[in-house]
Amino acid sequence: MTMNAMYGSVLCAALLLSFSAIAEQSRGEARERLEPEGFLYGIGLGINQELYKGYDKRVIPLPILGYRGKRLSVLGPFVSYDFLQLDGVRFAVQAAPRFQGYDSSDSDVFIGMDKRKFSFDAGLGIKYQRDDWNFDVSSMFDVLNKSNGYELKTSIGRAFKQGPLFIEPTLSVRYLDANHVDYYYGVAAHEATFARPMYEGKSAINTSVGLSIGTPIFFGGFTRLGIDYTWNDSSISESPLVERDTNLSLILLYSRFF
Repeated sequence: MTMNAMYGSVLCAALLLSFSAIAEQSRGEARERLEPEGFLYGIGLGINQELYKGYDKRVIPLPILGYRGKRLSVLGPFVSYDFLQLDGVRFAVQAAPRFQGYDSSDSDVFIGMDKRKFSFDAGLGIKYQRDDWNFDVSSMFDVLNKSNGYELKTSIGRAFKQGPLFIEPTLSVRYLDANHVDYYYGVAAHEATFARPMYEGKSAINTSVGLSIGTPIFFGGFTRLGIDYTWNDSSISESPLVERDTNLSLILLYSRFF
């Protein structure tokens, strides 16, 4: 196990012990309003600023048809089921698509390289909510064996209500193992050129700050805008495929209940 992997494992364990030591409290009024239960539908749009040279952005349409209940949450392709609830801590199995990858038509820098494919992740999550705070830890693995990699993530956020607006700033730290980084940002020996030298990706720790703003005032549903800004590890930014070490992502969602 690498030092970064050990760091991620110790961090997750420390957070879990902290959660378990706290008695169950109210989730908070803003949190209850932000995450009501029932069947819902809607549409969303994600725009991710790409790190790759010559690849400006990725636009992802997100049709929404789902359900949010006491244990089960299905929001399009994002699924979570709480299999255990203990002293306010929820343990869940999770599944989510991974919108990464490229082919040679996306940018000149990829010409002559093997296609990196979209994948799907599954794993375990631990969540604790109290007084509008949200603590989340997850461990997700590539179940389609595209990268054979995994990700550890921990995040903290707090929801606020200001008139008709719900505002939630978040801070998250994400550990990506060497297999993941090498698959999406590495250059294999048979792909190397004079302008694109061979590069073997190492594990990475990325840090993100985010801001979500939501409101129920439009068209009888709930509209949410999310913004995330990420500082990427040098093992990613030093890849010959990459031209920046930070990136911005936006997501706009509209949903309403049946």
